[in-house]
Formats: sequence, C-alpha cells, structure tokens
Amino acid sequence: MAKKLFSFFIAFIIALTIFTGSFFVSYAQEQPEDQTEEQSTDQSDSQAKGDLQKKIDEFEKKLSELRNQKDTLSSQIQYMDTQIYLTGLRVQETNAKIEKTEFEIGKLDDWIGDLDVSLDELSKTMIERITASYKNRKASVIDIVFDSKSASDIVNKLKYYEVARESNKKVLLEVQEAKSNYEEQKELREKKKEELDSLHKTLVVQEEDLTNQQEAKRDLLERTQSDEKTYQQLLERAKAEYAAIQQIVAGVGTETYIRNVTKGDTIASLISGPSCNSSGEHLHFIVKEGDNVVDPFTKLKQVDSVNDSNGDPFNPSGSWDWPLPPTIELHQGYGETWFVRAYGWYRFHNGIDITGTSSGVQAVADGKLYHGSYSGFNGCALPYVKVVHNDSNISTFYLHVNY
Repeated sequence: MAKKLFSFFIAFIIALTIFTGSFFVSYAQEQPEDQTEEQSTDQSDSQAKGDLQKKIDEFEKKLSELRNQKDTLSSQIQYMDTQIYLTGLRVQETNAKIEKTEFEIGKLDDWIGDLDVSLDELSKTMIERITASYKNRKASVIDIVFDSKSASDIVNKLKYYEVARESNKKVLLEVQEAKSNYEEQKELREKKKEELDSLHKTLVVQEEDLTNQQEAKRDLLERTQSDEKTYQQLLERAKAEYAAIQQIVAGVGTETYIRNVTKGDTIASLISGPSCNSSGEHLHFIVKEGDNVVDPFTKLKQVDSVNDSNGDPFNPSGSWDWPLPPTIELHQGYGETWFVRAYGWYRFHNGIDITGTSSGVQAVADGKLYHGSYSGFNGCALPYVKVVHNDSNISTFYLHVNY
C-alpha cells in the first residue's frame, strides 16, 4: 500500500511539474504575439506622435517669429490664430497620451487579473498536494533503504524521492518568480495611473488656455471693431504702462518721503475708472526684495477671493494682510499670465492686479511711505506709493492710486 501511495505521489509531482512548466511555456509563447501587436501599435503611435510633434515644432517657431511683429492689427490676429492653433495641437497631443496610457493600464489590468487567478489556483494546488503528500509519506530515506528488496529498488526509490523534491523546489521557485513579476506589474500600473492623473490635469490647463486665447481674440476684435487706429491706441497704452512700471521699480520715478507708517494704515485710494495707461480701476501691487521683484503670493496670506483672471494661479502662501479689504478679486496674476500669453505685448507681469470691497489701500508692513509718479513717453503721469519696510530689504509698490 505504501509503495502505491509513494508511486502515486511521485506521479503527481511529475504531472504537476509538467503542468506548471506548460503553464509558463504557454504564457511565454503568448508573449511574442502580444509584443508583436504592441510593437505594431507603438510604431503607429510613434509615427502619429512624430507627425504631431513636427507640427508643434513648426508652429512654435512660427509663433516665435510673430512675437515681435505685432505692430498691426492684422499681425496681432495672425499671432493669436497661430497661438490658438498651437494650443489646439497640444490639446490633441495630450489627448493622444491619455488614450495610450489608458490602453496600457487596460492591458496591465487584464494581465494582472489573469496571472492573479492562475497564481492563486497554482498556489492552492501546491499547498493541498504537498500537504497531502507529507501526510501520506510514512517512510524516511532510511526506511526506504531497509524496506527495499534490492539495490536497484533502493536506487529507483531514492531517484524518485530526489526527483519529487527537486520538482517541488523548482515549481516553488517558478511561483515565487512569477509572483515577483506580478508585484512589479502592479507597481507599473500604479505609476501609469499617476501619469494618467497628471495628463488629465495638464489637459484641463491646456483647454482653459485655449478658451482664454479664443476669448482674447474675440475681445480684441470687439474692442477695436477691426479698426487699426483703435488697435494702435490699445497697443501704445499697454506698452506705455509696461515701460512705466519697469522704470518705477528701477527707481527712476519721482518720489517724496511722506512719513512712517504702521501695518494696516491707509496710505492711498484706488483711482476710480480709467487712468494713465489703465483701462479700469485696480491696484497693481508689486513686491521688490533686494534688486528683484518677487511673486506677491509668496508674501500674502490666504484670503476670500474671486479669480477673474481667466485662469491665472491664485495661491497665496505667506503671512501678510492684503493691501485691500477682502473679498479680493484677481484680474491678472504674476509672471506669464493669460494676458501675456494671449496678447504677447510684453513678456512678464511683475505684480498682481486686484480690487477689494473698498478703494482704501493699506500698508502691508511697517515702514517709510513715499509718494511717487512717473511720466512716460506718452506724457501721462502714473501715480503710485511705495513703502520701504523697516529692518528689511523689501519694498512694496502700490500703483494706479490717489494720495
């Protein structure tokens, strides 16, 4: 009886080894077909990506060439049309990346699911059979020797014993290796999901840019009524304001010391309506640290707000109170803003344009108050106040104000 059980056990191990080997061989044989399909898809995707990238490169170059040629309304519209088309290409590119990443995640889901089931079944079978084999095994190696009828019988039994042990060891190693690969694929899937999430966020920003650029073009056509003279007036005003602000920050404005002020003191009021080089009421707030302007949002604290800037970031992270009473309405942010990108009249917005619930402007820190003005090439004087902060290399500028 023991011999029959032992023979059955050996036969089972051999069969299990063959089954396991065939599973991995079968899986390995399936991979080249999948890889061939994926390689074909990758080649097609690569070709499409290459064509799209060529278009993007072409229109980026064209946009760069047009950037300094916006001295007429027609050239400005051409610039905007090129920018809109380029942004549309970038949206198309991101959508293609999203589609490809979703496909890759789907393939990983299928593969992981199939392997998970196969590994569970194989592991369960291994545990059950090995447990059963140990329960049914009554003879040790010494028992086998003394229970054998002849030397050849000993050799055969020990041979089968060794085969069974090595087969079990081999199968367990294969299962361990497959499980390791399974974990790697799960990690890859998580990375792909993170990549997909990032792509979706990029797409939202790009689509907002596209909408803002289209609205900017419509707004320009509406404001100019396709009239070249009106466009030239708008362009001159924008360039004059930009030049004046640069000169004020550089210290070229005419300034007069007024008094020492305390944080929260009222130091000016907003000019109501249009003023010198400004189309409407707002405060242009600048922070200068040492010789450089810095992002005001890094100094100002969180506050109730309305973002009316067509998508510029509103991300205060500092501790200063705001120079206007909240709720704060943001009209243009800091840096490469929607206006900068859409119109291209200047490269960088060195402050933030805001309004509050009243027109009273308050000092954001203790310091010395100066009244200033700057007259640019178009003759109008841009009024501002400046506060040089105590015990600091920081100055704050408050433009488009009465004092």
